[in-house]
Amino acid sequence: MLYGLISQETWFDLPINSTTDWLVLLVAYPVLSVLPQELIFRSYFFHRYKRILPSKTIRILLSASVFALAHCVYDNWMAIVMSFFGGLLFSYTYAHSRSLAVCVLEHSLWGLWLFTIGAGKYLDAGVTFT
Repeated sequence: MLYGLISQETWFDLPINSTTDWLVLLVAYPVLSVLPQELIFRSYFFHRYKRILPSKTIRILLSASVFALAHCVYDNWMAIVMSFFGGLLFSYTYAHSRSLAVCVLEHSLWGLWLFTIGAGKYLDAGVTFT
């Protein structure tokens, strides 16, 4: 993975150096972050705009774009880029499965993986759990 080659000093930093925070994140992230995001950017967005955006492809692209823009609060371009591509994946999944549960699971697994390997630093507002 490219991230591992360019950021070896932070590889698995969270579970190694902040095990308690990482364990709390494993439980809190899906419930407090992923579920609300998927409700807004997938379920609400797709149902609300289906009438004026009948094309699934357009809804997928717009959902991913809005999702990425919502991550501007992290004030780094990497958060926006990662969120756009993640948003494309999650939107595609929702558009074709029509299952919020599948999207929450997928988003949770990818997000937790990013935090575990150290790439979550781009999506961290500096909140600690201890």
